[in-house]
Amino acid sequence: MADNKHLDQITERVERLLLRHEELQRTNALLVDQVHTLQAERDSLKSRLMAARARIDALLERLAPPLVDADRAPTDGHKERS
Repeated sequence: MADNKHLDQITERVERLLLRHEELQRTNALLVDQVHTLQAERDSLKSRLMAARARIDALLERLAPPLVDADRAPTDGHKERS
């Protein structure tokens, strides 16, 4: 009789462990889906950021004044006035 009770306890515990395992597998699958969604969102944001940086760099190039001789250090022996 004690053996049957012990076997019933083990069976019940194994069944609970199996249910918990299935629950954890479902939770893990949901988390994996969430990670993939977040990775796709991150990649999209990175792409948008790179495009925005490229547009800003292009605007800065258009706005930057051309380099003139006055901006360079004198090379002919004359010093610039302060």
